[in-house]
Amino acid sequence: MEATEELPAGPGTGNPPLVLGRYRLGARLGSGGFGTVYAAVDERLDRDVAVKVIPAGAPAPERASREALAAARLDHPGVVAVFDAGQDGEARYLVSELVRGRTLDTLAAAGELSDRDVLRVGLALAGALEHAHDRGVIHRDVKPQNVIVPDRPRSARSAAKLTDFGVAHLAGDAPITRTGDVVGTLAYMAPEQADGHRVDERADLYSLALVLYEGLAGVNPVRGGSPAATARKLGTVLPPLARKRKDLPPELCAALDRALSPRPEDRGSLEELADELATGLTEVSDEGGTILAHPLERPRTAQLPPVVGRIAGALAAGALAGAASTLVPGQPVTPPLAAAAAAVAVAALPRVGWLVGAAALAFALAPDRPGTALVLLAAAAVAAALVRGSGHAWSLPAAASLLGLATLAGAFPALAGRAGRWWQRAGLGAAGLWWLLLAEPVLGATLLSGSEPPRGWQADAGAAIDDVLWPPLASGLVLLAAVWALAALLLPWLVRGRYAGVDFVAASAWAAGLGAGTAALAEWAGAAPPRGAVAGAIAAGLLAWLLPRLLPGDIVNEPR
Repeated sequence: MEATEELPAGPGTGNPPLVLGRYRLGARLGSGGFGTVYAAVDERLDRDVAVKVIPAGAPAPERASREALAAARLDHPGVVAVFDAGQDGEARYLVSELVRGRTLDTLAAAGELSDRDVLRVGLALAGALEHAHDRGVIHRDVKPQNVIVPDRPRSARSAAKLTDFGVAHLAGDAPITRTGDVVGTLAYMAPEQADGHRVDERADLYSLALVLYEGLAGVNPVRGGSPAATARKLGTVLPPLARKRKDLPPELCAALDRALSPRPEDRGSLEELADELATGLTEVSDEGGTILAHPLERPRTAQLPPVVGRIAGALAAGALAGAASTLVPGQPVTPPLAAAAAAVAVAALPRVGWLVGAAALAFALAPDRPGTALVLLAAAAVAAALVRGSGHAWSLPAAASLLGLATLAGAFPALAGRAGRWWQRAGLGAAGLWWLLLAEPVLGATLLSGSEPPRGWQADAGAAIDDVLWPPLASGLVLLAAVWALAALLLPWLVRGRYAGVDFVAASAWAAGLGAGTAALAEWAGAAPPRGAVAGAIAAGLLAWLLPRLLPGDIVNEPR
């Protein structure tokens, strides 16, 4: 807060007033309809505090005691702490920690918030509200004016602090309003709260989502030109955030839209919203950002531009097409030409180009090698279904086969763990295992299973089903896909890329678990021991440790 004026000296003393026998008032920090806030010094403990002074004749005097009771239940870095409360013949007083900073609405008006700053604030407030709700406190007035962003936060959890619990509802206490009364701020109020109904934590979730929507879109979708216009918008379905910010992650927009549902039961939970905020941290802009980075943010130094991923994917698709074209009898199209055509198609139209290329290759193989064509289509279908992202990413499972040729197939989940979102990591890990199992008979080489690849199936689609596609399903070996998917899914949460020593231990434990799980499931399925299991586990651990440092960005991202 910024000082606006000095309090006059006390009568006949030459000093500022002393209240409650210990708090020496100083500069006025701000004022509102329910009191004025001053900076002060606690002379007994020699510390700076903030004192809210509410005149004895002010309306709703119970707000001060309600705010004190609510804040007294809470102990969270995202909540302004209340130290003391009292009154004398002139006023009521509420003593709290002095937070040097500015309110969220002031920062937004000055254009000093990046998109990532807004998400950092959202995470801090979500944690504060969860803490309050666990202790039976519903704030009921979450708005930018009640959020202070400290100049020097002690941690990411205190990147924003929630204040003013004057209209909070306390579980087990009598309400300060009757049913049908409306408290709060209309432009940030949940529909059920505006209707005067008793509210729960979902009302705070709605208000928080509205604050974040406004921070990202630059406009409050509820606020109208007059109170009546604002009231008419309450309870309506609001315009989707993606309509105003097409560059934001779709999942983040969907989570905020869901939290703004008119019906409380459709909003989800604070925890679910916080998960999407955390996921979106590294995907939104930090240009002009001023707030301390959150621990969930992964390093973004040396971030590769998106075009690099598209080019790499196009080259990978071209290499696959060139290699696969050698399987076509007579080779009507030379491998270099096939590779170039596939690379250009995937670069221009990632999904369509990739699918057309796979279909064209299968069509060329079908007359003489229908079995090979069927296996190719089975691999392509799984990649398109599981690896959610731009089409250039659908070639990435082939890396599992390349690693298998080097007796390092078990290292592939470390690569898959570099995908941006959890379902991308899991899908890429599972698809890599599937491609590896199919590559063994296609290449006639032992890459993982240790079993001799079947022969003579290429010219017979029925034999391809019986000898290539069905055995991994019947034996249960395909369940290894779940092991690889889980390993890739968990990797970023275990290896965070911040502390080398901690990451090395975590990567080693992760690789050991991956190797043990792969070997155990292969034994259960009756397959031969995995080829190069030890070397693959060592390579997986090294890659898991090195990649966050060498490649801070994500290898797969949803297109914007």
